[in-house]
Amino acid sequence: MADAASRLVSVAEQLLGAPLPVRVRAWDGSQAGPPGTPVIVVRNRRALRRMLFKPGELGMARAWVAGDLDIEGDLYTALGAMAGLLWEHDDEGGGRSLADTVRDPAARAAVRDLIRLVGPPLPPAPPREEVRRRRHLHTRRTDRRAISHHYDVGNDFYSLVLGPSMVYSCAYWEDDGSLETAQRDKLELVCRKLGLKPGQRLLDVGCGWGSMAVHAAREHGVSVVGVTLSHEQAAFARKRVADEGLTDRVEIRVQDYRDVRDGPYDAISSIGMAEHVGAERYLDYARDLYGLLRPGGRLLNHQIARRPQQDESAYEVDAFIDSYVFPDGELAPIGTTVTMLERAGFEVRDVESLREHYARTLRAWVTNLEGDWARATRLAGFGRARVWRLYMAASALAFERNQIGVNQVLAVRTPETGTSGLPARTRTWNA
Repeated sequence: MADAASRLVSVAEQLLGAPLPVRVRAWDGSQAGPPGTPVIVVRNRRALRRMLFKPGELGMARAWVAGDLDIEGDLYTALGAMAGLLWEHDDEGGGRSLADTVRDPAARAAVRDLIRLVGPPLPPAPPREEVRRRRHLHTRRTDRRAISHHYDVGNDFYSLVLGPSMVYSCAYWEDDGSLETAQRDKLELVCRKLGLKPGQRLLDVGCGWGSMAVHAAREHGVSVVGVTLSHEQAAFARKRVADEGLTDRVEIRVQDYRDVRDGPYDAISSIGMAEHVGAERYLDYARDLYGLLRPGGRLLNHQIARRPQQDESAYEVDAFIDSYVFPDGELAPIGTTVTMLERAGFEVRDVESLREHYARTLRAWVTNLEGDWARATRLAGFGRARVWRLYMAASALAFERNQIGVNQVLAVRTPETGTSGLPARTRTWNA
């Protein structure tokens, strides 16, 4: 009988209808597949059982998080090769459909061989890092639980990944500078777009670890209210505010943005938060922020977007992201976001794509994580650290390939007079 690696490669190629672009090393030490390519390490039969009982992305993710499946060689090259084979081949006209697999006797035989190779067909329990998937309700309770899952991993872990800026959103790379410089430049870009002036009031929705609030208060002299649902973020941000001597100008609250009642504000920043709102609640989100602004006030909405689909009703949240990274997170096309803001009453004045900037930011975070891997696993746990490595590397590739994007949308609560308060040439803020 052939060794395990050869059998795995044969089965994979029969099922996928294409050559496997990576090499495989199995638990018995055998190897098969094209030399010189990244190596997929199948450490045990449990990895196969995970993929057999949950075919597709989620089964592979479970095997990765548990350490049953690994990659040797360049992670980006391996993910790029596997993504093109497993997730993109339908769009490119290659690969094999499920119907083809069912009809093909050789493919059916390959499935039987895989089952024999797997051994006793008992489905392994999912890794403990997995969140049970559910309908996206986006109530206050479910939103708090989702935010806690992702953000209450530990401030030390986030500091390791994000670096000194503690900014968990796309940086703005104007040159070949550091991640820290690029994040500072992004915060400054937001402030310039909002036109912040001393004495104004800024609401920072989803304030994270307080970076935007501190920057706006320190550099532009505004008073800031930052709201977050994460207790760990709030504790870190409050200490940061105190250390900067800004307690008279910055207030950090553990509060849902829907419960903010002390408007009007001159400006609102929402950076990397709106992805958590959900499609059904997005118009309410936009209306809530509109109601918190004074006439003439500005909103800067910084949000990840997906590509539109021919049939939008067929959109499904990514299984791995929903189960391990951002429970209840949903992405919308940029056109949908602009439409929702306009329906809420806003005048949308500028849209800027930062897609390539986010790819570079994610690669910098992966470098930070891999550079202190032993400490990362001590802080967050083996499985959680692996979740982060996979999701950030895969997301970097998705941004680079234009599968997802990120946009800053500047909108104004334009008064009835029609005076927006914006300069005639708005892009001067990029100078």
